[in-house]
Amino acid sequence: MVWTSAWLPGAAAADDVLDALQSWAQLHEVVLGGAPDELAELLQLPTADEKPASPALLLAALRRVGVTGGELVLPTAGDLRGLRGNAPFAAAALHSGEAAVLRTDRQGDIGLVPDRVADGVLRWTVFGLPDGPPGDQIPIGEAEFELSGAMRAAATALVELDVARHRPGVRAEIAELVGQQPSIPWPPGMPSRALRVLQRANEVATILQVAMTDTPGGAKSASAMRRRAEALRPLDTAVRAARQSAVAEAVRALSDHAEKC
Repeated sequence: MVWTSAWLPGAAAADDVLDALQSWAQLHEVVLGGAPDELAELLQLPTADEKPASPALLLAALRRVGVTGGELVLPTAGDLRGLRGNAPFAAAALHSGEAAVLRTDRQGDIGLVPDRVADGVLRWTVFGLPDGPPGDQIPIGEAEFELSGAMRAAATALVELDVARHRPGVRAEIAELVGQQPSIPWPPGMPSRALRVLQRANEVATILQVAMTDTPGGAKSASAMRRRAEALRPLDTAVRAARQSAVAEAVRALSDHAEKC
């Protein structure tokens, strides 16, 4: 999403976008999940039962349909904001936990859903979507503030529930997990605040991962595990909101920068 916003106005080369994809998977493939006939003809992408296309062909397709912008969507059970009136797209996005919605100036909008179909292989399924307004995005400053507040509230709740007892080496475990995350290259002009919020969201997501799997000395009964999940849910919501706001800020900044060049 961020790299596409830099590439479309010419602030980044197509090869730069393709190289950046390697951070997520060694091989990327693209198929068409469903679209109106006119949009499908413009996209010229293979269907799911045909040989997948390369991401280079996807970039060419996005250029043909006149993509003008987009947003990151991070749906989860109970929070389907950003999904459009397309059941297959909504189901695929909910299963993946993430999607991109791209606005076009022709034939409606486009949804892209990633799915790791094999080790080192990421498949992008393209859907045609009805036109719709951009999803609600909170300002990045508010998202950053809410992320910090949710983390403090979750920590207090876990202590009160007696499900956040200290376990030896937990800080080192979190640091190791954070260190194992791939180093993501970003296009020139990426705003520093967006980068900071994305990094913070990744760190908090790692803490969430450890907290939800911390059974030794932690939550033991089903009711205690349920209370722990409830205590952490606002933090998960804050992480998703922070990531969406950071991406939206990056898209806006990169688009503004390209227009001024």
